[in-house]
Amino acid sequence: MRLPVRSRRALYATVTGCALVLTGCGNDDAGGSDSVSLGFVNGGDTNFHSCLLKAVEGRAKTEGAKLYTANSHQNAGTELSNIEDMISRDVSALIVQTVNVDSLKGDIAKAKAAGIPIYLTSVSTSDVDDILGAAVVDLKKVGSLDAGWVAKDAGTKKVQVGIVAGAPGAASDLLVGGFQDALPATAEVVADQPGMFNPAKAQDVAENMIQAHPDLDYAFVANEEMAFAVRKAFDAAGADDVKIVTANGTDEGLAAVKSGAFSATVANSAKTIGETAVQNAVGLLDEKKVDKIANIPLLLVTEDNLSEAPQYCPK
Repeated sequence: MRLPVRSRRALYATVTGCALVLTGCGNDDAGGSDSVSLGFVNGGDTNFHSCLLKAVEGRAKTEGAKLYTANSHQNAGTELSNIEDMISRDVSALIVQTVNVDSLKGDIAKAKAAGIPIYLTSVSTSDVDDILGAAVVDLKKVGSLDAGWVAKDAGTKKVQVGIVAGAPGAASDLLVGGFQDALPATAEVVADQPGMFNPAKAQDVAENMIQAHPDLDYAFVANEEMAFAVRKAFDAAGADDVKIVTANGTDEGLAAVKSGAFSATVANSAKTIGETAVQNAVGLLDEKKVDKIANIPLLLVTEDNLSEAPQYCPK
């Protein structure tokens, strides 16, 4: 016998011990005390976050779930406020693309105290008993796949590598850590600066980087939006031979791989992450046989396997 949403939430609580801009969307005909309502707290404003939102909205509609959304704009304090607001709306579960993994402890504690389970996107926690589930991207592996391409391309040569990270915390730290750990001993990281997931900032970083290190061979950039700005800066400085590896797998990113502007990108589909999060969160609430931790497929994309890349953003 299926338990009502409120009863399932109470069971979860027992077992597991912006200025804010908030919008509600979903099917009005999905009302009733037993209907599922989801809160989605997005972490930022990049193309990834926009595509993730589209995927969550589309799948929530398919599932007949009422959806409330909020954006934390890379601010941990705003994230907590968003979660508190979702709790006040008495949602069945919260889907969270966190700003910073260090802020999750407080977020989860707030939700648990209210009997509202959290489903995470991109990352998980060390104690999975604290969450409903997660759609996990192995961000360290993303970085290591790019580093593997650099290692193969460089061979035995000693090379200089620059890193344009994202915003400190969460995704960026894991990406960069995975990349650095997998680099060969012959690759020296000569610069590592945050681009804050902002193309204008990333371009400034790249301009300074190539000026300080004119013999740079490779650059790892934490997402494709910044990578385009980095490519622009390098080309303007006459450093069009610096090879860029990055991550996302957007249509634009794949086109850049095809043209040679990027040497490689790691496809980690925002569409797949968002759709998986909603489908599995609803399934877990309904006590269906669904993987608590779902691992999102990753693919290193080069000019040799472009046709294998998954769709990144819902149309």
